[in-house]
Formats: sequence, structure tokens, C-alpha cells
Amino acid sequence: MAKPPNDRGSAWRQATAVILGLIGADVWSSPVWAGTDVTQMALLPAGPYTPFFVREDPKLKTNQTLKRSVPIKAFWLDLYPVTNGQYLDFVKKHPEWQKSKAKPIFVDSHYLAGWDGDLTWGGGARATQPVTNVSWFAANAYCRALGKSLPTTDQWEYAVADNGRAKEAINEKVLSWYGTPNTSALPSIEQSDKNGFGIYGLVGLVWEWTLDFNSVMTGGELRQSGKDKNLFCGGSSLNAADPTDYAAFMRFSMRSSLKATYTTPNLGFRCAKDKS
Repeated sequence: MAKPPNDRGSAWRQATAVILGLIGADVWSSPVWAGTDVTQMALLPAGPYTPFFVREDPKLKTNQTLKRSVPIKAFWLDLYPVTNGQYLDFVKKHPEWQKSKAKPIFVDSHYLAGWDGDLTWGGGARATQPVTNVSWFAANAYCRALGKSLPTTDQWEYAVADNGRAKEAINEKVLSWYGTPNTSALPSIEQSDKNGFGIYGLVGLVWEWTLDFNSVMTGGELRQSGKDKNLFCGGSSLNAADPTDYAAFMRFSMRSSLKATYTTPNLGFRCAKDKS
């Protein structure tokens, strides 16, 4: 069974366990496609990664609790975000995730809002556009059906950091994209740029779900009683590895505002897989 995304307390875990017990475990059933196809994935090498928010390490002494760098194991990541065409193939094989059949406890009322029906999309959408208006639960089920998983936040951020290549140019592009109003028609995945790892569309297409999307709290929980009003994002910048990285602040703030049932027209996903 998939681990719930929000691990801030036992209440979420207990509630989810009750829900799954009531509706049955078929939502988290075994893959509908045998094996994992990695031909459309890139293998990212293992390497050091500096999380945006530094972490406490209980193994260290009290005056050395801030942990700056963590190792990332080699993993596979989809070359592109999941498309309308791929998601249509999924809901044909997994009908409980069709627009009219998805349970409200797993999706909000905007689930697949751009689709005309269970097996058709409308509004001029194309098969090669990223699928959006998909909840965390639905995205997680899709990846599991392929024997994969959503990437962790660390994995996703490691991929977008691109081993430090063209860092300033990437940040400028990210900020420019974040500051541009959404258009009604998303570009096709083939129109996206490729980074040094060979991953397309991490910047400039859609925001993307991560497995542990809200494992890092930002906002009021991290503000120091309102004393740091001049800091970007309040007191949360005190724990940031790079307080000038506004693009990362925006990503983590956006993730922390989500709930697993939320769906939006600019939020999609891609899948990952640990290297065996």
C-alpha cells in the first residue's frame, strides 16, 4: 500500500487506513501492465544533493544538527511528464480512475476538468500535451500501475538542479515561467527543453506532483513570531540552504499549499523508479 504523502502526524495515516478499509484495497491493486518499461526514462547517477531546507540529523551532536548534503541513489525518471494520451490508456485499463467513477475522497470536483467524458478529452486538447487536473492519489495510482512511483521531492529537485549546470540560467528561466500567466492550451511535450540529464519539460510545462510533496513545511510554521518580516517567505528562509533561490521558495511554498485530492489545470506529474 502506498504511504500517504503527508506524514505530519498519525491522524492522516489512521484516517487513510480506515478509508481504504471501507472502500477496499482495489484502488492500490497490483500493476495493470507487467514489468517496467524504462525505454522512455533516463537513468540519473548517484550523487550528493543539498536540500533546499537543511535538516536535523539526530545522529549528530546537538550543536551540529544541521545537515547540508544528503546522498541521492541512482534512479530512473521519465523523460517527459505523463500525457493525455498515456493517461487515457491508463483509465481504459483502470476504470475506477475515470472521470465519473473516481471516488471523491481521492479527487476533488475539478478532476480531469478539461475532459469531455470518461474516455474523451475536449477543448482542443491533444494526446501529446501533459495531463493535468490529476490528484496526487490518481498520479500515484498511475505510476504504481506501471511498477513505478512518483519521484520524491529530493529526486525531483536533484533532477532540476541538473548537477549544477547553467544554474543561473535555469533559475532565470524558472522565475520567468512562474511569472507568466497560464495559457488555455499547454504545449506538447516534444516542444519542451532537455536538461543535461536528458529530462524534458521540468521547467516551462507544468508543475509536477512529488511523492512526499508536503513533507517540508513553509509559511507560518517556520516564521519566528513575525520578527523576520524582511526575509523572503518569512522565517522559512532561515532554514534555507540558499535564501536567494526564489524559484525554489516558490516550488516548496506551492507544494506545501496542496492537499492530495487537489487538482489544477497547471499541475501534472511524471514517474520514477529506483535503480535495481
